[in-house]
Amino acid sequence: MSTTDDSYIAVKEKKASGLSARQKWWHILDNYKIGIIPLPFFLLAGVLILLDCLNGKLPSDIVVMVATLAFFGFACGELGKRLPVVGKLGAAAICATFIPSAMVHYGLLPDVVVDSTVKFYKSTNILYLYICCIIVGSIMSMNRQVLIQGFMRIFVPMLCGEVVGMIAGMAMGTVLGLPPMQTFFFLILPIMAGGVGEGAIPLSMGYATILHMEQGVALGRILPIVMLGGLTAIVLAGVLNQLGKRYPHLTGEGQLMPSKKGELGSGTDEFEGNPGVNALACGALLAILLYMVGMLGQKWIGLPAPVGMLFAAVLVKLANGVSPTIQHGSMTVYKFFRTAVTYPVLFAVGVAITPWQELINAFTVPNLLVIVTTVLALVGTGFYVGKKIGMHPIDVAIVSCCQSGQGGTGDVAILTSGNRMTLMPFAQIATRIGGAINVSVGLFVLAKFFS
Repeated sequence: MSTTDDSYIAVKEKKASGLSARQKWWHILDNYKIGIIPLPFFLLAGVLILLDCLNGKLPSDIVVMVATLAFFGFACGELGKRLPVVGKLGAAAICATFIPSAMVHYGLLPDVVVDSTVKFYKSTNILYLYICCIIVGSIMSMNRQVLIQGFMRIFVPMLCGEVVGMIAGMAMGTVLGLPPMQTFFFLILPIMAGGVGEGAIPLSMGYATILHMEQGVALGRILPIVMLGGLTAIVLAGVLNQLGKRYPHLTGEGQLMPSKKGELGSGTDEFEGNPGVNALACGALLAILLYMVGMLGQKWIGLPAPVGMLFAAVLVKLANGVSPTIQHGSMTVYKFFRTAVTYPVLFAVGVAITPWQELINAFTVPNLLVIVTTVLALVGTGFYVGKKIGMHPIDVAIVSCCQSGQGGTGDVAILTSGNRMTLMPFAQIATRIGGAINVSVGLFVLAKFFS
């Protein structure tokens, strides 16, 4: 904790010393928190969860799981934030995801918590609710001109980054004496495949068919590489965030494009006042309806639902399809999910779909060198190209980090680490569209090679 923080707390304590008992209680509730949870609420949640566990059953309904995921998610995130040095480099997102995975593997998390979390995560698709509110809310809050320019330009650093990243990864694999096929198809391509559901699983199915191997074996080799690539990207996003604080002229603090006058434009539409309850409800419903539009697109043309939703949201924004009041409500919903739901969702992801042992098995020196080289080259190229074409290089580079993330889950962790959640629409382009193209082209090349 910094000297400034210590001084601030000391002033708070001095002011609190002359308060009544009731005011002191309110002071504790307002100023002592784990994440966003007041410390007394956090302790009460822990006691109630413990009592349920001792009774042998933790209900998986939404009421109990909100408290459970918040308790564990913010505890892990708070631990990560307080770690020396790495606490400022994205350790909160890493801890919120990987500590639960390790606890499950080593039996440190009660079985009832694990079972209820897995059941809740898989039955509710809470991650997609989170992503749709984040994407739609961030798009509705963006300035139309900034949105148009950003979408048109982001493909240039994305493409350049992938080409350079592949070349650099292949070069490192060659230096280490790894077979070229293993380096490209089982290390580099999984990194840029777009995550697990849209990347690793389709790749494993394709490899099983083309290479005549069991899909489970293929997935077992691919999945850890996806996770390690995502972990590298999370750390890099945290480093880029700190770089932006040291060199403010390199960043738009969540905006890709500078304003016309050359100053840092906010890139967001300005809304007056606070949205009412009706506007909040309409903003949330808008996100859900656009996701359902994306689901129809997936059913009809095979486009991933989050991508279809993203395009639909952009069209609504460009066409001024909803009023400023609803846009304001949508933005407020986005801010709520970003602040209150991120770490609970990451905890659920760590428990439900992040296998710790597979991650550890992939920690070999050659694998790590190829992965880190590939991601560094990809992100560094995004930084350089973004700067050359007049974009904020740090923000472009953080979007480039998402090209090697774990799909929607990885985007959340990377943008949380980089403190750039407003970039979620562009992150989804990098992850979903970029990943789909990479998987399709990679499998086509592999099929031609073995035909």
